Amino acid sequence: MTVGKVIAIANQKGGVGKTTSAVNLSAALVRKRKKVLLVDSDPQGNTTSGIGVSRKHEKKQLYHCYTGEIPIKDVLTVPNSKHPLTVIPSGIDLAAAEMELFPIPDREYVLRNLLKEIRDDYDFVIIDCPPSLGLLTINSLTAADSVLIPMQCEYFAMEGLAQLISTIRSVKKSLNKSLFVEGLLLTMFDKRNRLTFQVESEIKKHFGDQVFKTVIPRNVRLSECPSHGQSVIEYDVRSTGAQAYIKLVNEFLRRQK
Repeated sequence: MTVGKVIAIANQKGGVGKTTSAVNLSAALVRKRKKVLLVDSDPQGNTTSGIGVSRKHEKKQLYHCYTGEIPIKDVLTVPNSKHPLTVIPSGIDLAAAEMELFPIPDREYVLRNLLKEIRDDYDFVIIDCPPSLGLLTINSLTAADSVLIPMQCEYFAMEGLAQLISTIRSVKKSLNKSLFVEGLLLTMFDKRNRLTFQVESEIKKHFGDQVFKTVIPRNVRLSECPSHGQSVIEYDVRSTGAQAYIKLVNEFLRRQK
């Protein structure tokens, strides 16, 4: 039987390629014939719209699982039958979940308990976290086996990283002792910018082999594909963005052995 590995894609800083990485890592894994569940845990719902989930799913989304209104198996959707990636959609209603969860005992474990009944139907469960360190992100980290951290190569990324690592350590200590950092992924990599290489050097100095060798470049196709409701793998597999995520998945899968 498959034992599904749950990976949270997390960084409280917005605009670092978190959703782009969640969608395209998932799509590239499906291309490798892996069974993948992509969970949109961000109330902005960018993963949901960016992967082509139709508006008719607004009444069946992650929020309704958190509240117990709908069983998690009933919100699963496959937006493209030719590219069998399963998605748990999200929307703005999920923003209310943080407040509604607050008085609940063991509120940090709700997502973990929800995923427990379906995680082993998949090889990988990828959770796209919101750009914050609130209760939705804590739930994702508590549910996950590991964390993948996308980072833009800029100065302020280093400051945010220290705060995120501190949160991961706190979750590991008190809520999820088996949690570990899957790796740091450098995104929006611009070879023309000297600062890019300075930040890369600094991150590798501190984190060594935890930094993926594969970097994700700035690429127009990566920016275009969400408006078409497709991953870059479906939209233009020959683009440098798609090839970078395919290369990342090869490196990622080697690390699993």
